[in-house]
Amino acid sequence: SPDDGKDPDTLLRNADIAMYRAKELGKNNFQYYSESMTARVFERLTLENNLRHALERNEFILHYQPQIDVRNGRIFGVEALLRWQHPDLGLVMPGNFVPLLEETGLIEPVGIWVLETACRQSCQWHESGMGFLHMSVNLSSRQFNNSQFIGSLQNIIEETGVNPEYLELELTESMLMRNTTATTAALNKLNQLGVRFAIDDFGTGYSSLNYLRRFPIETIKIDRTFIRDIIEDDDDRAICSAIIGMTRSLSLNVIAEGVETHEQIDFLKNRKCHYIQGNVFSPAVTAEEMTRLLARQID
Repeated sequence: SPDDGKDPDTLLRNADIAMYRAKELGKNNFQYYSESMTARVFERLTLENNLRHALERNEFILHYQPQIDVRNGRIFGVEALLRWQHPDLGLVMPGNFVPLLEETGLIEPVGIWVLETACRQSCQWHESGMGFLHMSVNLSSRQFNNSQFIGSLQNIIEETGVNPEYLELELTESMLMRNTTATTAALNKLNQLGVRFAIDDFGTGYSSLNYLRRFPIETIKIDRTFIRDIIEDDDDRAICSAIIGMTRSLSLNVIAEGVETHEQIDFLKNRKCHYIQGNVFSPAVTAEEMTRLLARQID
């Protein structure tokens, strides 16, 4: 069609753009070229280019979301969450750039930076008299499957002086189930460093009870999609109750993510789910703000 381009070079360039758009949308589809695609591809390339420089320009920051023990209302741990402080766009949330980090492989150096920064922060809090806090860090599948990762993590533990018992690596169910033999070997090696493991977004993936026994997992995080409607939805209530009962019978810790209301807290408390994370207590905040929250519980 006339929209596709008037000369061979333009036609080829636009065919490429349509191909990338089709790839973006997943397998088995095709896309006709449209001018809005050029804008989208340009935007993506600009973002990708900016991402490549973001690490050296110190544009990444970590925010921390507290994890609460509902029995005493105290913060026992935090989850480190990546943010991008873009010079023009302001604070960019991970959903808008982490997929691009994974596609380009930049997730590996950025992931190492996240671990290092979180471990240093953990030590800083401990040295300021805030006690030992559990520090949860999300691992990408690229990091987890990289044979160099164990060595990198060992270096970070040695260089920062963090207590590995209080470092928790969060993995998703799909990451763990991709190749169970390799996963078991990798987890056991990492376990020898003293770190702990949590399954993030539990209930959204393979959910095999068998692997909960086989892998050295300590914590299950119930996905926020099950928590959101537990007050109104019978199915979500049943699923949450079953997950909590199962994890308790396996002597695992369980954390409910995305808790937004006091009614949800009461429901979870009654089911003996003692640990929560969510905006009902605090959203993810800067290290400085987190320090203030921690100082408040010492006074």
